[in-house]
Amino acid sequence: MSLAAASVAGLVMATLGAAPSQASAAVDNAACRPDGLYRTPGVDVPYCSVYDTGGREKMGADHQRRIIGYFTGWRTGKKGDQPYLVSDIPWDKVTHLNYAFGHVGGDNKLSVGADGPTNEATGIDFPGVPAAQLDPTLPYKGHFNLLTKFKKQYPNVKTLISVGGWTETGGYFDDGGSRVNSGGFYSMTVNPDGSVNQAGIDTFAASSVDFIRKYGFNGVDIDYEYPTSMKDAGNPLDWQLANAKRGSLAKGYAALMKTLRESLDKAGAADGRHYLLSVAAPSSGYLLRGMETFQVAQYLDYVNIMSYDLHGAWNKYVGPNASLFDDGKDGELAAANVYGTGQYGGIGYLNADWAYHYFRGALPGGRINVGLPYYTRGFKNVQGGTNGLWGTAAATTCPAGSGLTACGDGAVGIDNIWNDKDDAGKESPAGSNPMWHAKNLEKGILPDYLSKYGVTDTALQGTYTRNYSDTLVAPWLWNDAKKVFLSTEDEQSVGAKADYIVNQGAGGAMIWELAGDYRWDATANGGKGEYVPGNTLTSLMYDRFKAASPYGAVRSTVPLPAQTLPVDVSFTNFALGDSNYPINPKLHIVNNSTLTLPGGTEFQFDYSNSAPGNAKDQSGFGLQVIRQDNPGPGNAGGLKGTYNRVSVKLPGWQSLAPGASVDMDFVYYLPVSTPSNWTVNVGGTLYGIRGDLARGAVDGGTPTPTTPPTTPPTTPPTTPPTTPPTTPPTTPPTTPPTTPPTTPAGCAGAPGWDAGATYATPTKVSWKGHYYQNKWWTKGDDPTASGAWGVWSDLGAC
Repeated sequence: MSLAAASVAGLVMATLGAAPSQASAAVDNAACRPDGLYRTPGVDVPYCSVYDTGGREKMGADHQRRIIGYFTGWRTGKKGDQPYLVSDIPWDKVTHLNYAFGHVGGDNKLSVGADGPTNEATGIDFPGVPAAQLDPTLPYKGHFNLLTKFKKQYPNVKTLISVGGWTETGGYFDDGGSRVNSGGFYSMTVNPDGSVNQAGIDTFAASSVDFIRKYGFNGVDIDYEYPTSMKDAGNPLDWQLANAKRGSLAKGYAALMKTLRESLDKAGAADGRHYLLSVAAPSSGYLLRGMETFQVAQYLDYVNIMSYDLHGAWNKYVGPNASLFDDGKDGELAAANVYGTGQYGGIGYLNADWAYHYFRGALPGGRINVGLPYYTRGFKNVQGGTNGLWGTAAATTCPAGSGLTACGDGAVGIDNIWNDKDDAGKESPAGSNPMWHAKNLEKGILPDYLSKYGVTDTALQGTYTRNYSDTLVAPWLWNDAKKVFLSTEDEQSVGAKADYIVNQGAGGAMIWELAGDYRWDATANGGKGEYVPGNTLTSLMYDRFKAASPYGAVRSTVPLPAQTLPVDVSFTNFALGDSNYPINPKLHIVNNSTLTLPGGTEFQFDYSNSAPGNAKDQSGFGLQVIRQDNPGPGNAGGLKGTYNRVSVKLPGWQSLAPGASVDMDFVYYLPVSTPSNWTVNVGGTLYGIRGDLARGAVDGGTPTPTTPPTTPPTTPPTTPPTTPPTTPPTTPPTTPPTTPPTTPAGCAGAPGWDAGATYATPTKVSWKGHYYQNKWWTKGDDPTASGAWGVWSDLGAC
């Protein structure tokens, strides 16, 4: 290994934090694999470096649920606006940080732009900010330098590079700030003829591995907006390219995520640590209708639901940005007759609870994180509604470049300080503000920062009255004089959402973006007497989560058979989203076992109750919904339970020989993620299927149906225990290995540790009466302070 290569590899290991040594004892990594997570063939993925033997992520004793914060690279304060730097992050409160954004370069590689003194990620510094002094030992500057620096102090916090976002899904901004319409994800994953661009995907995946190794990230977060077949979805700048490929985007997305998963797993096996893969996923039932059954869920450590932007100025219907529940009165859904159409079951699908249940169909609760916005959405000139709620606000013209011919009348000026610019360089009306600004408006405070955001109407007009709906779990500000509606979040709503996450067994919360949180800057303490960026909401969630029970780690709500059959099921032949109602794919069943499945063989499976319990088939198989956790009608106050369970049997005249397949038309009426928890009843013997990737499942090999199980399955229940698992401990033992060192007694057996030396390869040293050996690159790390998870392994006394 060259010196440069050793330095890079060592930097990665130091940045990622410590991992347990796997050299001294064999590790059963399969025991730590999360329920339902895809297994890369032939790779011993070091799951136990991240997960415990219950399949739950290890995040520190005071973090029972995730708090994932997006950190954006552009809030540097260089333009005179309010900075939010890595040093402002509440590192003791968060569990994961997603850096926004990297992009897909024109060469299909992951990039944050060319290195240089103006590069926010790797080149700039932060003069005059003592807490943001760079680590001079690192070969890069910028935000990445500070992320690496602070991770050394907070080794339980994991960082991911987030790729894409609204503006850089279909292109990227060059070093001069101009957008390059390169095609981004759309071109990297799908060729012009509609075929999967596997070469582009392979290039991106390889570059992603190189990137996280170089800069010390723990994984990759994909924010692709959006691989849906719904026409005109995503950024209008991408429509021309994306619309031509709508029929292939889901296939390209699946190939991308499978390739990333396998590439990260292979790299992780080589590096002795598991690398994370996540996505920012849409929450809108409209977008998800065009994403088939979100088949990529199996490849993800977890999903971050963008359960916000549910209402905004892209149309005239005034409603909450991120309500938790439906109340049966959503103006947009009512206009579409969603509540009045029996096929929908009266289910409202523009709320976080619906989105959570959509993903819960394919994933354990612990692999789902509910999104929270630390920003507002808002309208002006609102007509009707209750203090604006469920009113309308139609605009006469839409922003340049929006692609819209009809849109909502978005709030502007003092009600829109976090605004984007349209193609003409003008303020895009959206009512977008950090929560600290919304709090100042609510309290009638004229803040001192307005001119920094180009606001000229600096006088407060009218009163911003706070309203709150317990049914929706949604606060908003209503200015009756201006007819302005601003959807907000505050302690009451975030506290209720935190309780919901705990009660559902969900994995945690995802925040877009950390810079919008607030605190009161009191004049009594020399402050400004106004709200400023802070950590109020994040700290509230941390306090709720640290005392919570462990998250739900098992997908099924009932015990399933441990023995499986190699029967493969898939959902295919989806119509394009705009034509995909009712949703009517083919259910394709392939018998890859050595056993003939006779006529009458019963298949059962669960699909998420994000869709009503009225699924059917059109193939004469007699499909029946045999259980509905949410009998309906509607979902006001939240969906009850988790699943609808289905039974379908092979017709009596149709057997399924080894290698044979059968197709069935499956019909349902609202989007669902990939159905799961399959059982196959063969002559009275119950099997699971291998494709469910369940924890503890055993391949049945060549099954014989003459010996039905005599005892109930022993698969553990999905309800999380009230106390953390006791085996193995979530923190390593602090006692040294019992095997004595093979080197001679006395510290003469190794050179003394040198604080100024660089240890790029495993090197044995002596220090303070003990021998130590480094696990990865290190410099200046005192071996006696390392601990069992640190860079130095204690080899015992000398």
